[in-house]
Amino acid sequence: MSEQLNNHDDIQDMPEVETEEVSTIDRCLTFESAGLILYISTKHVIEIINNHSITTLPLMPPYIKGIINLRGQILPVVDIQQRMGKGPTQSTGNVCIIVLDIDSVSLGIIVDSVRQVMDIDLKNVRPIPLKHQQKLLNGMVNMDDGSVFMSVDCQALAVPQ
Repeated sequence: MSEQLNNHDDIQDMPEVETEEVSTIDRCLTFESAGLILYISTKHVIEIINNHSITTLPLMPPYIKGIINLRGQILPVVDIQQRMGKGPTQSTGNVCIIVLDIDSVSLGIIVDSVRQVMDIDLKNVRPIPLKHQQKLLNGMVNMDDGSVFMSVDCQALAVPQ
């Protein structure tokens, strides 16, 4: 029995092993579309472009606005507002294209305006109530100022309907 106590004492003398904490903070780009404030992880964002010519294609779903040639790379452009089941984005001076890379699928999304990059604590993201659930949105977070930001479901965005 005394040997067991000695073994226990040896364990207490062992150095503590540091456990790596997993961060729940994600750096996100916030933007507006369809009257909503949306966000997407910056790990998917390649760049933001303005005043780029979009070539329309025949026989495409209405939410596919066409393609752009971005430095030799041809990218489809999706109107995220229309993809969420709303009307098409109104063309104003602030409309821009956010170029994304989602699991090696590159595409652009048309949004009303880009807001800012900010840190969002994923622990605070809640599911969208079913009756208000939108296509492409998979969570919401209440901000300190009372506003609500909606999370864009990147996987659903990259997969055609």
